[in-house]
Amino acid sequence: QEHLVESGGGLVQAGGSLRLSCAASGRTFSTYVMGWFRQAPGKEREFVAAISWSGGSTYYADSVKGRFTISRDNAKNTVYLQMNSLKPEDTAVYYCAATTRIYSSGSYYYSAGQYDYWGQGTQVTVSS
Repeated sequence: QEHLVESGGGLVQAGGSLRLSCAASGRTFSTYVMGWFRQAPGKEREFVAAISWSGGSTYYADSVKGRFTISRDNAKNTVYLQMNSLKPEDTAVYYCAATTRIYSSGSYYYSAGQYDYWGQGTQVTVSS
């Protein structure tokens, strides 16, 4: 069982930056592919970014590519999401997730159904 706790959310003006963190409690963090998803009011949960267990491969939704960066520190059992040039449409609850599934194609990690563990979420609000 993996327990995930997100932090770092808040209110920021458009064009600003935030860094989200997700701390894992288990001993096998370094074996997980980690992902970030977000859900805005009235919308479905959507993929934001994912990172392989080693950090060597990263995947991004087109809407955040070039603005967001996912990274991880396996020694600290933590995954990060650096968000720059934030837009009002980035407003959502952000969730981190972990999966033990290993795929050769990164496209599988775009689906929330591929993840086994979820955090409780952290609110990000971008004002215009």
